[in-house]
Amino acid sequence: MIPKVSADFFVIVTIVLLCLFSLSHSECNFKAIFNFGDSNSDTGGFYAAFPGESGPYGMTYFKKPAGRASDGRLIIDFLAQALGLPFLSPYLQSIGSDYKHGANYATMASTVLMPNTSLFVTGISPFSLAIQLNQMKQFKTKVEEKVEQGIKLPSSDIFGNSLYTFYIGQNDFTFNLAVIGVGGVQEYLPQVVSQIVATIKELYNLGGRTFMVLNLAPVGCYPAFLVEFPHDSSNIDDFGCLISYNNAVLNYNNMLKETLKQTRESLSDASVIYVDTHSVLLELFQHPTSHGLQYGTKACCGYGGGDYNFDPKVSCGNTKEINGSIMPATTCNDPYNYVSWDGIHSTEAANKLITFAILNGSFSDPPFIFQEHCDLQPIG
Repeated sequence: MIPKVSADFFVIVTIVLLCLFSLSHSECNFKAIFNFGDSNSDTGGFYAAFPGESGPYGMTYFKKPAGRASDGRLIIDFLAQALGLPFLSPYLQSIGSDYKHGANYATMASTVLMPNTSLFVTGISPFSLAIQLNQMKQFKTKVEEKVEQGIKLPSSDIFGNSLYTFYIGQNDFTFNLAVIGVGGVQEYLPQVVSQIVATIKELYNLGGRTFMVLNLAPVGCYPAFLVEFPHDSSNIDDFGCLISYNNAVLNYNNMLKETLKQTRESLSDASVIYVDTHSVLLELFQHPTSHGLQYGTKACCGYGGGDYNFDPKVSCGNTKEINGSIMPATTCNDPYNYVSWDGIHSTEAANKLITFAILNGSFSDPPFIFQEHCDLQPIG
């Protein structure tokens, strides 16, 4: 069973962590973070590979387009800040990057499984998890060869003193729902889990010892899917979320958790941590006002107003003329009141609350309290 989050949890966690922050001495066992993921943790990799205008994304914190699928910071940004590390530079970003404290291989629309398979629809990133792993291997080789001294690279002993994070798999799940349905998607999800585990084992052989895997979000609460996926009232729960899709995600998350447990037992000198961000985000969708927010299943940046403020014909920050009508997908004035930024991705406000829960360790299996490994830094 996925544990229910109490309404006062985040308030308590925030107070405790702020007290811990006040004792900070800038020491941390983790000297770097290497992240593998999709848009939920992409800090600019996609736009480095495919330059373009990202509109209002990044407006809250960066005050300009920042290559992030949010109005501001992502979970990986907050996590780096808490560990006293700079924001992760995208591996694909050739200008202005600093890799002394890790690298980010995530790109928007990435999948765990290779995209050159009949399972996948078009529109996904070519940078699957296997490609991201190969990029990591190349990075390690360059560090050990000590080549290109002008590039800001870490010392060769960094790999055993790093945190390896995974926030990927959502696109393997969602991109094919409209094509093959929930049942079809569930048939190949075991392959997704197997690929994540195989990647962890390869990174272990490269020297990695601490691995943190974030599970899948309750996509049945995403405003985009509530608009786009056909459903009837019997498939909507008391909080306005799609029951069948959320149940399918739970099945995947349980499979991931059990498989990571088995992996942990086979790698006795490594920490293989399952992080239940699903429960945290579900709580925010279901009870936003209990955590200082106002809107759960309504997008901040979108078009149409109403319950969801989302229209698939016009994406966040864009304006289209359809049948003589102007459709502007504009931003709200108060993204700090929303869970969903653009119908799919979380706001900075939601990402911060999720990060507090991760740092606390109570949503990890096994429990992983960061304060025992690092003197945490404030994340304002």
